[in-house]
Amino acid sequence: MNPIKKLLGQTAIYGLSSIVGRFLNYLLTPLHTDQFTTDQYGIITEMYAYVAFLVVLLTYGMETAYFRFSSKHEGSKTSVFSTALISLTITSFGFIAWAWAFQQPIANWLQYPNNSEYVLWFAIIVGLDALGSIPLAKLRQQNKAFHFAGVNLLNVAVNIGLNVYFIGYCMTMHKAGNTNWLMEHTFNPEIGVGYVFISNLIASIFKFLVLVPTMLKGHGKLQQKILKEMLWFGIPLLLAGLAGIINETLDRILLKRLLFDSFGEKATLSQLGIYGANYKISIIITLFIQAFRYAAEPFFFAQQKDKNAKNIYAKVMNYFVAVVAFIFLGVMFNIEYIKYFIPNSAYWEGLKVVPTLLFANIFLGIYYNQSIWYKLTDKTMYGALIAVFGAFITLVMNFILIPRIGYVGSAYTTLACYFSMVLFSYFLGQKYFPITYDLKKIIGYLLGAFFIWQLWTFVKIDSQVLRELFKWSVLTFVLGILIFIEKPFQQWKPKN
Repeated sequence: MNPIKKLLGQTAIYGLSSIVGRFLNYLLTPLHTDQFTTDQYGIITEMYAYVAFLVVLLTYGMETAYFRFSSKHEGSKTSVFSTALISLTITSFGFIAWAWAFQQPIANWLQYPNNSEYVLWFAIIVGLDALGSIPLAKLRQQNKAFHFAGVNLLNVAVNIGLNVYFIGYCMTMHKAGNTNWLMEHTFNPEIGVGYVFISNLIASIFKFLVLVPTMLKGHGKLQQKILKEMLWFGIPLLLAGLAGIINETLDRILLKRLLFDSFGEKATLSQLGIYGANYKISIIITLFIQAFRYAAEPFFFAQQKDKNAKNIYAKVMNYFVAVVAFIFLGVMFNIEYIKYFIPNSAYWEGLKVVPTLLFANIFLGIYYNQSIWYKLTDKTMYGALIAVFGAFITLVMNFILIPRIGYVGSAYTTLACYFSMVLFSYFLGQKYFPITYDLKKIIGYLLGAFFIWQLWTFVKIDSQVLRELFKWSVLTFVLGILIFIEKPFQQWKPKN
């Protein structure tokens, strides 16, 4: 079978749960930005920035280690699964217990002393999600994409349903001065943004319960030798992951810390809320990247023994860049409509950072493609080194730019960080696992998308109908050119 077609098929199925699922979650953004002020939304943005750190910390590279050692120890897949699962069970429940014991001091440090319950809620969310990563990885490793999609879509459905109930229904009814028996027994208006977190908590519990049968099936004992190997492999990935999260979310934490003295709590949280809401628009590309990663990681490991593996990896990169470049154009050509994703116009001043963040996420996706070289060669320490290099850029540039230009500086920093990581990874990869990427195509697609968008900004057509016809004609022409160049439907003919 054409391996590229197989990857595309898997990406499509995983997209059902990642692209569609996360997109449905992002549809909560209009609900949240409509019901909450910019400073209230800033609380949501900040708390989920901390969650991103904790998820990486509590999984400590075990997910990728599971893929690696399941393929490396073909006859010991059960032991690999059990070892990873038991290890994560101990650390996850240990973390929940620690957070419960120290929730007030932690809440004080977060500057939410009157909401210590946030700490315990998020500890349970993160702990259960970290533990669930291994049974989900097992489903991916077994190519049970539909089962994987079903679990994640259930999680999304519960989360969205509860958000719609608490925030869309109860909060709206309360603001209108209406109530009923159900609201009186399930809704407390003083909780406010806390209902976003409660909805997430209940959804995570449901997801965990659904995964319990997968955890118990084929369960064995913890093997210390295998655990040592997995930790040795995974710890550098943990360092890389933490550094990566610094690159991805630290700006939302630093915005509050660096602007607080100058603007005060409410204005600072407002800036954070505006940035966080507009960041959601740029994540349109990240949705595709997430689906691609779910399918690509096990796919890349499965192809490593193929004599044409490197040619396959290079071809995948071409397709990937072509798709994200086209997504960039699609978003920027329609930004006048996409902005209504955030119904409250108080957030629209942040639209200026969207193109910068879109390109930043494109480079992040390119880096994810490249990262296969250090995973296949067991040189994960280099992955940590690259991510730490990016984290250094993130820290330095954020500290310089945020006090001067606020969240716009965070957007520029994100772009500079991911672009630098791509360059660093490329040159190291060519030394230890050389892949002949088609650089002319990759650079051409990116520059082409950028310049076509720039030209579009100068187009002035008074008739809305003619403007739409011209816009979609341009996009259709670009899509046709990309298909003509890449020929994705042509029979696969690997190089010898």
